[in-house]
Amino acid sequence: MAKAAEKTREFRAEAKFQRTSPQKAKLVLDLIKGLRVEQAINTVHFNNKRIAPVVEKVLRSAIQNANYLSQEQGLDVDVDNLYVKSAVANEGPRMKRIRPAPMGRAFRYQRRLAHIIVTVAEKNKPAAVAAEETPAAPAKKAAKKTATKTVAKKAPAKKAAAKKTATKKAAK
Repeated sequence: MAKAAEKTREFRAEAKFQRTSPQKAKLVLDLIKGLRVEQAINTVHFNNKRIAPVVEKVLRSAIQNANYLSQEQGLDVDVDNLYVKSAVANEGPRMKRIRPAPMGRAFRYQRRLAHIIVTVAEKNKPAAVAAEETPAAPAKKAAKKTATKTVAKKAPAKKAAAKKTATKKAAK
């Protein structure tokens, strides 16, 4: 019970004021959400997007933060067991710029900036809890299936009986 109540540690890294729009950064970040750290690094490393090297650097920084804090605070963190818990690109300040337009006019446009935040956590499910959940789940599903099937079979039988009595009364 004490292990189940124990909170998993999260380690994060940020890259602020990156010269890309958050929408473009999210395309890369969505690829790595929920993946194991090693697989996420491979995915980002071989991605062709311009922001991919920045995302890889932030991901490696989050891993190093986990490694460093585990040594400093005496935590037992297995770096091989880390996964990407969340990866978000928030909007930063916008830079207002002016583009020359015909007839001496000027059009305004905005250069968007992104704050990239990657959070990694350790996947640790105690073996005792995993063993308790596994056998109980199929038994509950089987019980639900049989319960719904029996209810479904009884309902048409009642309607059929009601129709027979109605036809008998009409015949008399």
